[in-house]
Amino acid sequence: MPAAEAAPRSRGPGDAALATSFAPFERHRKVLLAVSGGPDSTALMLLASRWRAAMAEASAKVPELAVATVDHGLRPDARAEAEAVGRLAGALGLDHAVLGLPRRLPATGVQEMARNARYDVLLAHARAIGADAIATAHTGDDQAETVLFRLMRGSGLSGLAAIPAERDLEGIVLLRPLLGWAKDELIAVCAAAGVDFARDPSNADPRFARARLRALMPELAHEGLDAARLARLAARMARADAALEAATDEAAAALWREQGEGITFDRAGLLAQPAEIGLRLIGRAVERAGGRAPELAKLEAVQAWLSALPAGTGGARTLAGALIRAGQVRVTVRQAPARRPGTGRPGGASSGARENAR
Repeated sequence: MPAAEAAPRSRGPGDAALATSFAPFERHRKVLLAVSGGPDSTALMLLASRWRAAMAEASAKVPELAVATVDHGLRPDARAEAEAVGRLAGALGLDHAVLGLPRRLPATGVQEMARNARYDVLLAHARAIGADAIATAHTGDDQAETVLFRLMRGSGLSGLAAIPAERDLEGIVLLRPLLGWAKDELIAVCAAAGVDFARDPSNADPRFARARLRALMPELAHEGLDAARLARLAARMARADAALEAATDEAAAALWREQGEGITFDRAGLLAQPAEIGLRLIGRAVERAGGRAPELAKLEAVQAWLSALPAGTGGARTLAGALIRAGQVRVTVRQAPARRPGTGRPGGASSGARENAR
């Protein structure tokens, strides 16, 4: 079973699970390890170094490894923690860089903004050093928390697939080799190596939703909803999502037409699709035309509007920067016109068009 689909379970760091976890590294020439200094990422650095040494002894082709720590400038101890990562990286024979953010983070939404800024600077550094992959230390516990968090936010099936083991990040591959590992296992890796790690107080700060969910996990586990079952749910959702994406590809091949600046569908053919496939087709077109993915609930509202239109009538809606216009025969999706100054309506839209609440 791929590490991405495996539920967290106990294993020794020297067994075959180590080779399985880091096998995706073999497809890359250089991997940048994102190491904050916490237990998970410290274990990532230790295990990746151990894996690479074992592969080199076996005369296998192995990628070069480098390490980077992002200092968000949020805590006074962050710089010292980054320097501690650098000392450990040096002891392991790995190059290390401390990366700062180009601007201060806002006071609200700080965790999401920090995550986005962190990936931006990691991407820039990866390109600068010639790395074609970035590895982060997301664990099975993180996977479980993400499933719960997205359930709470009302995510659809794609969202409940949670954290993928690999994904493209603007031309750089983002790897999560430790999704099959539990946090306790990684703490044990650090302890066995005699390596200390940093403790971020925000991980237990009840002001943050993830910290509150983390505090609930023991109670949920007591009722049978533990990290392993949540990780298994995520794997099953990912499997179902892949099947639906394949079905959407087939539907797009039959219905999707690009004409001028817009994307058109045969209206009857689009409405004849199963609801989930039609929803995904419209969502793809909106993201292509508007430049950003629409929120699921708002996309569902547009699909419901389109399905409820009486035959022979039309109308228009805007969503996520795209204008969706239903004619008698075709549905066209294109970039929405710029808003007129002083109005809440996109310029050039018909009187029937209205902006979906964002």
